Amino acid sequence: MFTTHKTFNEKFNRAEIVLMVLTALLTAIASEIKVVPFNGEDFRFGLGSVTFFLLILIRPPASLVRTGIITGITVVCFRLLGDFILEDVQMMTSIENHLPAFLFYALFALGLNIIKVENYKTFPFLLGAWGAGLEFIGNGAEHLVRYWFLTPHITLGFREWALLIGVALLRSYFVVGLYSSITISEQKRQMQEMLGVGSELYAETLYLQKSMNHIEQITVSSHDLYRTLKKENMNALGMQALLIAQEIHEVKKDSQRILSGLTKITEQQGADRLFLSDVLHLVVVGNEKYSELLKKNITFHLTSSIDFETDQQIPLLALLNNLTANAVESITDSGEIELRIFEESEQVCIMIKDSGKGIPTADVAIIFEPGYTTKFNDHGVAATGIGLSHVQEIIHTLEGQIHLEQQSEGTIFQIKIPSRNIRKDVE
Repeated sequence: MFTTHKTFNEKFNRAEIVLMVLTALLTAIASEIKVVPFNGEDFRFGLGSVTFFLLILIRPPASLVRTGIITGITVVCFRLLGDFILEDVQMMTSIENHLPAFLFYALFALGLNIIKVENYKTFPFLLGAWGAGLEFIGNGAEHLVRYWFLTPHITLGFREWALLIGVALLRSYFVVGLYSSITISEQKRQMQEMLGVGSELYAETLYLQKSMNHIEQITVSSHDLYRTLKKENMNALGMQALLIAQEIHEVKKDSQRILSGLTKITEQQGADRLFLSDVLHLVVVGNEKYSELLKKNITFHLTSSIDFETDQQIPLLALLNNLTANAVESITDSGEIELRIFEESEQVCIMIKDSGKGIPTADVAIIFEPGYTTKFNDHGVAATGIGLSHVQEIIHTLEGQIHLEQQSEGTIFQIKIPSRNIRKDVE
């Protein structure tokens, strides 16, 4: 146990060291993209502070203060190396010119540690204000050190301090805005993944619910058989029937626990409401990626004349993803898939049309039955065939209808759902 714990700590420490070094190096490199605002001194406005602040927000290190010190030392060393290679500057002069830059990163990191920057990530205005204030303190301290010890002939007037404040505000809010856009993009990606998983779980929940109804019927039948056999004095067979009923009842209880867990998950993921256009976008994007995975060249056409906020995004995603994925699979190499949504007579009408190989006429009457499939893997094993039965079950829960239209090439599914059942109630 001790060895395992030690190994984990070693890996953790190694990762933190790598993160610290990477932050220091990237900051040092970015700091060389610079503007020197004050004549006669080596004070500069570069991208180093922007890079440092952004990296801290994206991946906070274990020790902010240590990271700030290491970064400050790296920046100074990087500039000394630049002077040694590119400039004819004496070593002591170079150290005196660049050593104050260490003060900025040390103070900036210390300030972020004191205010507990993690607490302000969800408050961008306050985060930007704190960042600007700390950058002003760091830049101001660096500027004062240069003024007092290196360039006392330079005047520190209103213009210099106003420039420091203005640049601090500009850079700080730029970093916060960039970080927020990265965060929002990541949150959107995670939401798409969660909704995709949620829609699949929702469909499986319906299937499990149907299975539980069958289990209940089998339990009742087994118990009836037990009573019948008991009346006929066939006690041995009767006890077997009773044991079967008891075992099936245990299976039902386990299924109920699983169903309860799945229901909680889908309810949590369905708590945030989306617009119908958002759901359609998720369907198209997801199936574009699916077609690329299958190495198929498929063009998607989406036409929607309506949009509203819906609280049924999980069931809508489940049925639309299933039908659209089937359309992708029905196309051999290249083709087109059209999704058209409109409203008619207080019903939302959805049409999904593909240019695939279609469904055999003889199979049209049974396509919604559990077990039906036209898909087989490379070994000739049939798919589960529960997709279309799921779709029909979902549409029935929404009090809608689904209709299949055959054509010379491809398939068209027509769906009608009462608008009131998928439109968010106006509060």
